[in-house]
Amino acid sequence: MATRAMESMQLADDQVQILERNFSTVSRHPDETTFMLIAAECGLTEEETQKWFRCRNAVWRQAEGLPAELGSVKD
Repeated sequence: MATRAMESMQLADDQVQILERNFSTVSRHPDETTFMLIAAECGLTEEETQKWFRCRNAVWRQAEGLPAELGSVKD
């Protein structure tokens, strides 16, 4: 589901590269200032950038074997 949400955003390849680079090297959970800077670099709104990070975090959690939704890991 998160992958479809990311695909529906219709981002250019260079935008995805910038987002992925920031996700892997800066933070998976950027603060408001960092969101603003990433959004400006990509040419996206802060809301679009936050949506992409929410979806990308869900994909990352699923790949790690964790629940896709936010929350703590439960036994």
